[in-house]
Amino acid sequence: MNNKPILDVKEYPKPTQWLTLSLQHLFAMFGATILVPYLVGLSPAIALISSGLGTLAFLIITKWQVPAYLGSSFAFIAPVIAAKTAGGPGAAMVGSFLAGLVYGIVALVISKAGHRWIMNLLPPIVVGPVIVVIGLSLAGTAVGMAMNNPAGEYSLLHFSVALVTLAATIIFTLYLKGLLSIIPILAGIVVGYIYALIVGIVDFQPVLEASWFEMPEFIIPFVSYDVNITLDLVLLMVPVAIVTLSEHIGHQLVLSKVVGRDYIKEPGLHRSILGDGTATMISALIGGPPKTTYGENIGVLAITRVYSVYVIAGAAVLAVIFGFIGKITALISTIPTPVMGGISILLFGIIASSGLRMLVDSKIDFGNNRNLVISSVILVIGIGGAFIKVSESFQIQGMAFAAIAGVLLHLILPGKEPVKEDMFEQNDKKTA
Repeated sequence: MNNKPILDVKEYPKPTQWLTLSLQHLFAMFGATILVPYLVGLSPAIALISSGLGTLAFLIITKWQVPAYLGSSFAFIAPVIAAKTAGGPGAAMVGSFLAGLVYGIVALVISKAGHRWIMNLLPPIVVGPVIVVIGLSLAGTAVGMAMNNPAGEYSLLHFSVALVTLAATIIFTLYLKGLLSIIPILAGIVVGYIYALIVGIVDFQPVLEASWFEMPEFIIPFVSYDVNITLDLVLLMVPVAIVTLSEHIGHQLVLSKVVGRDYIKEPGLHRSILGDGTATMISALIGGPPKTTYGENIGVLAITRVYSVYVIAGAAVLAVIFGFIGKITALISTIPTPVMGGISILLFGIIASSGLRMLVDSKIDFGNNRNLVISSVILVIGIGGAFIKVSESFQIQGMAFAAIAGVLLHLILPGKEPVKEDMFEQNDKKTA
């Protein structure tokens, strides 16, 4: 792999290039980052602002050594919706903050005890099926968005918008080349939006009426809501960190390979995890969704070989600026639900498929009954929506229950294979 940099990590771009290079990263994350708040009923403007602030915090914590952009996390969609339903937006923000706090605790333990214990706790046989659950548990949401009109009734017209959006996104995913291959989601949204305009289901009036500068409605603790931490909320949100921590580690390994550095050792996995958790906590404090590193932006780095953290910082600043531009926020709000539904059909399927890919890449042997039991229990509990309800204030639901069950089964069942050569050692060889 040719990873000789055009711009290395600490190099500044030319002023004439800086804006263009940063816009590439902004567009790469834009579609997915605004889709999450769209699905959970949060402000896309705040999602953009919080992604920019979170990314800047991440860069500072990692000592300006790790060129990663942090956008909205898909893993938290179902828990955030459940938390909002139970206790309003404030409950979702408190839960997100607690999940970010878990990152901080894990980072502290890693800084003292090393990083290998976490992969023993979160092996592919646990994380892979949980990722499948994340994707498939959202399948009904995607199909409902695609098929129904605003009244919740089946509409062939609205479904056609979703199908056109889906088809365009698939075509862009398979056939776009170079930098354009990084933005199939954004390109699909654009095509779907144009088709929706043609068939007459877009109201463009809010964009015309919106002001250029507009202050988003931030959700601030103790101002917008009273902070109330319940065991139910902890059990709903915190276990999702099991999956996102594994996702973070995987991204750091890929990024290390792309950039040609070992980020697990320097600045250290504890710093990058702390940066990710801090970004999630910052987002929770202003009303944004939880954050995670983005594979799309790693793809931009791989294609352009521009690894400069200052380009990433430029994208973060642009995201914050975009969040305060009223016409952009209004334009996002006019995107019809079936457009996002069409995108979601593919995205949620890709999430589920990435869990399967993890199992395949890790060469999990399903002829081994132990692996078969763990994955089967996780899948049925998670997709089936099983939950434990002790009282109104104490219940473990769906995905959280599945993740906890998977970890416990892995720790308890006999026949656990010792780690002979884990992913960190493989990464050491690749980056040596």
